[in-house]
Amino acid sequence: MANKVISFHYTLTDSTGKTLDSSADGEPLTFLEGVGQIIPGLETHLRAMKVGDKKNVTVPAKSAYGEKDPANVVEVGLDKMPTRGIKVGDRFRAGDGPNAPIVTATKVTDTHVTLDGNHPLAGMDLTFAVEVTAIRDATEEELDHGHVHGPGGHGH
Repeated sequence: MANKVISFHYTLTDSTGKTLDSSADGEPLTFLEGVGQIIPGLETHLRAMKVGDKKNVTVPAKSAYGEKDPANVVEVGLDKMPTRGIKVGDRFRAGDGPNAPIVTATKVTDTHVTLDGNHPLAGMDLTFAVEVTAIRDATEEELDHGHVHGPGGHGH
């Protein structure tokens, strides 16, 4: 059962060393262990660390956002799209509502657009430079709700 709340700073880089994301200029990321709030390959390493520990962690694609699935790539006629002037890199919700998957335009021709529903980081091995800043026991309310409350959480 998840029982710790872990806070950490991170810098995420791809296999070429390019920085993709970082918490360096903001608050540390805080998560409730064991409920899938962060990628499993990173959580495994963070669980074994103590406050003040720093580590570089490489997470293979299968333990991060998974491999790219060709079934998540579709070609759609531009006449079927709800918007015009689509460019490579544009992102859309594939359906109505906040839980509809997000797709990215990866190719645009005069008549069609290729939409990729894979996570943008799917298929990539990721390297995280992490520093654990805090570890505490989760509250009963956090365990019941399955997420962190207060600083770093959604705080209600």
